[in-house]
Amino acid sequence: MADVIEYYREEDGGHPASLSPGYRSTVARSPRRPLIHMPHTLTEVTGPKGVWDQLMGPAVMDLTKQHKAEPLGQRIIVSGRVLDENGRPVPNTVVEVWQANAAGRYIHKKDQWNAPLDPNFTGAGHVVTDDQGRYRFVTIKPGAYPWKNHPNAWRPEHIHFSLLGPAFATRLVTQMYFPGDPLIAIDPICQAIPAAAVERLVSRFDIETTEDHYALSYIFDIVLRGRHATPMEA
Repeated sequence: MADVIEYYREEDGGHPASLSPGYRSTVARSPRRPLIHMPHTLTEVTGPKGVWDQLMGPAVMDLTKQHKAEPLGQRIIVSGRVLDENGRPVPNTVVEVWQANAAGRYIHKKDQWNAPLDPNFTGAGHVVTDDQGRYRFVTIKPGAYPWKNHPNAWRPEHIHFSLLGPAFATRLVTQMYFPGDPLIAIDPICQAIPAAAVERLVSRFDIETTEDHYALSYIFDIVLRGRHATPMEA
């Protein structure tokens, strides 16, 4: 694989390498030739300013209230801020989440492993950050699940995040993990990222925003650029 062109520099914020052999799917999808520069068109760099809620519909911030009954599992609150490289808030940014249920299963036809589906949990939501770059979701802590990367492979508990800024071309995708999860250290996706940068993908338990007799709380700030950027496409 020596001919594979690498488009990763640790000083760029610790984003994953395009080729990480331990993460098997990157072998097929990593580029073999130099990238071709394709300037964005006007329709790609402009978008609906301040009207994301009109385009996407009402916010879906409580994933436990989408059906007739409460979903099974540990109720949690996930909140944080979207920030630029200087720590300034980034308002009017779409934050989407999707995740497995408490048993580690997605509602998707390709997810057929032997774990129960929850009819009261879809596992998807979206909000738009406020003037201070803040977002907040109520959801269920997802379970770990097996995947076919290697024998006895299990993904750590995680929530997928997608951010959409001023235009569709600015979409960024990442994952949030939970503190103390032993699977993080042996997960090939996490190991494709420098160790210091992996820490930026791990949320922080926060007792101050935990709601008594209701839900535990985790804080996950997302930094878009710079040396302390949150790794994207993790």
